[in-house]
Amino acid sequence: MVKKLVALGLVEHAPYGTIGLTAAGRAEALRMVRRHRLVETWLVQQFGYGWDEVHDEAEILEHTLSDRLLDAIDAQLGRPTLDPHGDPIPSADLTMPEFSGILAERLEPAARGRVVRINDHDPEVLRALSAAGIGLGSTVAAGQLDARAARAVWVTPI
Repeated sequence: MVKKLVALGLVEHAPYGTIGLTAAGRAEALRMVRRHRLVETWLVQQFGYGWDEVHDEAEILEHTLSDRLLDAIDAQLGRPTLDPHGDPIPSADLTMPEFSGILAERLEPAARGRVVRINDHDPEVLRALSAAGIGLGSTVAAGQLDARAARAVWVTPI
């Protein structure tokens, strides 16, 4: 696979050395991130999917949508800059918006933070957070979340 990616100009690799993305490889990676996050947003906003359900569905759809349909979805959604989990969505020109935040587990004792991102790789954590009424924009205190959630929730200290 590495040889194929090298032949496509997406990675650089010296035998037994490191593998790194080329400029074309970085652009392709951002293009896929954009597709994935727009599809997740579309599924939540237009079809009522839960934020714990969209990751796997987006993994399938991101490879099947045409660029034209993706552009229409982006326009219909109002050109969002964040997906339902707070992850930045690269713009059409593949510029990645800035993200700032720290993991909730790194909050100082007695500190509070506003939730700005939640890792979407563990649906069980997403369901538990939803059940507790915690989502983007919520305020959490240091120690309020269990260890798993505190490693999945990003906050800006307040």
